[in-house]
Amino acid sequence: MPSKTHHRTIDIPLDEIEISAMRAQGAGGQNVNKVSTAVHLRFNIRTSSLNESHKDRLLALSDQRITDEGVIVIKAQQHRSQEKNRQDAIERLLDLVQSVASPPRSRKPTKPSFGSKQRRLEGKSQRSQIKALRGKLVE
Repeated sequence: MPSKTHHRTIDIPLDEIEISAMRAQGAGGQNVNKVSTAVHLRFNIRTSSLNESHKDRLLALSDQRITDEGVIVIKAQQHRSQEKNRQDAIERLLDLVQSVASPPRSRKPTKPSFGSKQRRLEGKSQRSQIKALRGKLVE
């Protein structure tokens, strides 16, 4: 049975993703030649090949990873190997971009049913009767 939700996958060309290895900032005396496993990924939304509606939705997101210039910056350093951190950063970028690929569908407002209209009218008339009695003196 086919599902109702249509998930469109977005492919991002790897040449649009800028990945740089970050060197470990350490105290003096450490091995300076050792390359850290931390990875910084940069993806420019405005110059990317994404379609305009995806770009607009990405730029409208309130996500701290998106800079004012429209660049997504993702830092990954949880794995010991640089390759795994690179894959992790790319996956997180794809998840972010994928989140705007299928926007939530807007629900059409439903008309109130006959029963709910009746209940509303009954409640209204009861309230108006009570209000009318308030000003009268009890005999």
